[in-house]
Amino acid sequence: MLTQEINILLDTLRRLNRRNAHANLKKILHKTHPADLATIFRYLTEPERREIFPSITDRNHAAEALSEMDDSLRVELINQLTREQVIELFSEMATDDLADVLGLLPDDLSNDIVQLMEPESAVDLEAVMGYPEDTAGGIMIPEAFSLNENMTAADAIEILQQSEHNEMVFYVYVVDDDDHLKGVSSLRQLLMVSPQKQLKDFMIPQVVSVLPETDQEEVARLVGRYNILALPVVDEENHLLGIVTVDDIIDVIREEATEDFLQMAGAGRDREILLKNTVEESRLRFPWLFATWIGGIVASLIVSSFDDLLQRVVALAAFMPIIAGMGGNIGTQSATIVIRGLATGRVNIREVGQVIFKELRVGLILGIVYGLGLGLLVRVVYASSGVMVGVVVGLGICAVMILAALMGTIAPIVLNKLDVDPAIATGPFVTTTIDIFGLLIYFSIAMALL
Repeated sequence: MLTQEINILLDTLRRLNRRNAHANLKKILHKTHPADLATIFRYLTEPERREIFPSITDRNHAAEALSEMDDSLRVELINQLTREQVIELFSEMATDDLADVLGLLPDDLSNDIVQLMEPESAVDLEAVMGYPEDTAGGIMIPEAFSLNENMTAADAIEILQQSEHNEMVFYVYVVDDDDHLKGVSSLRQLLMVSPQKQLKDFMIPQVVSVLPETDQEEVARLVGRYNILALPVVDEENHLLGIVTVDDIIDVIREEATEDFLQMAGAGRDREILLKNTVEESRLRFPWLFATWIGGIVASLIVSSFDDLLQRVVALAAFMPIIAGMGGNIGTQSATIVIRGLATGRVNIREVGQVIFKELRVGLILGIVYGLGLGLLVRVVYASSGVMVGVVVGLGICAVMILAALMGTIAPIVLNKLDVDPAIATGPFVTTTIDIFGLLIYFSIAMALL
């Protein structure tokens, strides 16, 4: 939901654009934070975005806003600019953001832009683009602030004050003469020690670092575990290559959480699905619903195969929705708990048996409670059907909830073992499986007891 301030800005920009009040439009765009501009552009129509974006005359401001936008909006806005305008705009962007944007453009255009950049910037950019975008190397900033271990604190402070181009100096990384990472110092520590003390004498030698091939989710976990603002990226020989900053980590966490939620709901993994048109969104969601469709057909065949039983005991049909619904809910709960535990490291894959046994106990307890409650309700409401109908319904829901807890626990663990994203275990996969086997168990109990 948009905040009131964003809504007011959105309405104001639209009104000024309709009236061709370009001077006032430029002033408001210049005063609006780039992150707010990115949010506003998401809700503008395509013609409005095409008309308003050129009014951001400050190239640095426009570059920052572009960095905050969704990928599809970035491509749309860049396509309306000339190559000269694109190069001018990109010259103001951070290396990691620029690498992301260039990865969305045609190869000929991205190659032309790299060739027209300054040699030093082009080398840094190509270094980042050489790694997959979902790794530490793909999201790092190559311009890491580092100083030699033999330098004094006074000299380090002087150099730091003169380094205006380093925007992300959270820590001072200490390297030797061969650029090997030896330690790290906080800015506070740098200011508190004696000015003549060498960096190697007060630096912290145990540095948490990652290789450029490290997955971005693992990088996010390390930043969260050690509560640091930046994480150095080093090669196999411990040479300092760059840093991953906390603002990029926040983006990673948001992106990964969005993908997981979409997959758990069976809506694909495209984070920008809300920006797709009707046909594209339908196409993305179709495959994920196909499993549910197949499962529904199988479930209907199971129900039809017990047609004689349902005709004799009509009360059984009344409780089919609650059997399927409760099973699906507890299955999704168990799967969500396990997936989250795997993502945060709270579920140890070596102790799978304990996790499964615990969820089985939970399913058993909940199954007994709801089974007794539902059995008593059947006994009261359908007294004419006899005692055994209540027993069947009670045992049925108990068995289904145990099965659902087991399925919801095992599926993510198995997929994780197979190096498949466990988020896809929920949604259509778990609920459809539980619907099929839940009804089968329910009717099998009924056939045995009735």
